[in-house]
Amino acid sequence: MNQTANSDVVSESSRLRQRWQTLREEQPRTRIRDAAEQLGVSEAQLLATGLGESVVRLDLRLDALLPRFESLGRVMSLTRNAHAVHEKRGTWRNIELHGKQGLVLDEEIDLRLFFTRWSFGFAIREPHGDGIRRSLQFFDASGTAVHKLYMEEAGREETFDTLVKEFTHADQSPVLSIVPATLAVEPKPDSEIDAEGLRSGWRALQDTHEFFMLLNRFSVARTQALRLAEPELTTPVATSSLTWVLEKASATELPIMIFVGNPGCIQIHTGPVKNVKPMGPWMNVLDAGFNLHVRADHVHSAWVVRKPTRDGVVTSLELFNEAGENIALIFGKRKPGQPESPEWRALAEELATALPASEVSR
Repeated sequence: MNQTANSDVVSESSRLRQRWQTLREEQPRTRIRDAAEQLGVSEAQLLATGLGESVVRLDLRLDALLPRFESLGRVMSLTRNAHAVHEKRGTWRNIELHGKQGLVLDEEIDLRLFFTRWSFGFAIREPHGDGIRRSLQFFDASGTAVHKLYMEEAGREETFDTLVKEFTHADQSPVLSIVPATLAVEPKPDSEIDAEGLRSGWRALQDTHEFFMLLNRFSVARTQALRLAEPELTTPVATSSLTWVLEKASATELPIMIFVGNPGCIQIHTGPVKNVKPMGPWMNVLDAGFNLHVRADHVHSAWVVRKPTRDGVVTSLELFNEAGENIALIFGKRKPGQPESPEWRALAEELATALPASEVSR
């Protein structure tokens, strides 16, 4: 990039910074994700306008960086997509890195990480209440958030500052090379799908993790596969099923697993849910160590899904937006090698009968 072009880009970043400042003055409660949408840029681009002040760009040497997160003590880990936010409090422990993928397997912080989607990382120090809130935030190539973690344990500030200093990126320019998000590929017509082969392969599953490979083998979209597999392997249910399941699980103290993810990270809660609170369009769980926020009005289809495994059938409630993208998955609490709980299966099958889907929601 020549000097004139570079100057123009930096000036554009300065203008964006000023526009954001004006927006914050007019709408002080606006979250950065919503502000980015209003301003027509990505969240990462908006965050980068603070480089040199409250923001530091990080060098994504993830194999060295992620194992250091345990030293930060108790944090709030946040993973979201466009329709759901999943927040867990705990410590990053039992971190496993396997090339382009990683796992965090603590009882509280449970993550599946896909590093090909991690393109930008930032450390942020921002005023919050009477102090400074410190966080580490990671984004994909389009500038969309993949994962964030917020410091919550007093006395770890120096550890955070040392980590940031060690992993500061050489390039602290506010200009990011953003790649527009790719549009979802239209699924093939049903007539081009080997539906019986799909169902046969589905019945032969030995592990829930084989399901993604099954979809790829038959070149079928996920919601399309769910539709082609009913009524034996799937049952469409009402879009209000999330509320029904959360309230039933809360009332009976049934431990469940709630998955929320994006292409770069999946975050899992395992255990009971207690404080289930609908608020406007949001369905929320507001527990001490776990918060969930789902735009219930964005759920376009919901399914009870049955996947055979070597441990028996595993049943889930799966929620999707209008484009067929997954919003959240709910299972009964279980570990590999164990059958799912009879109580969860009974609840899921009761849902399949009690709240059938309307044709509109399908």
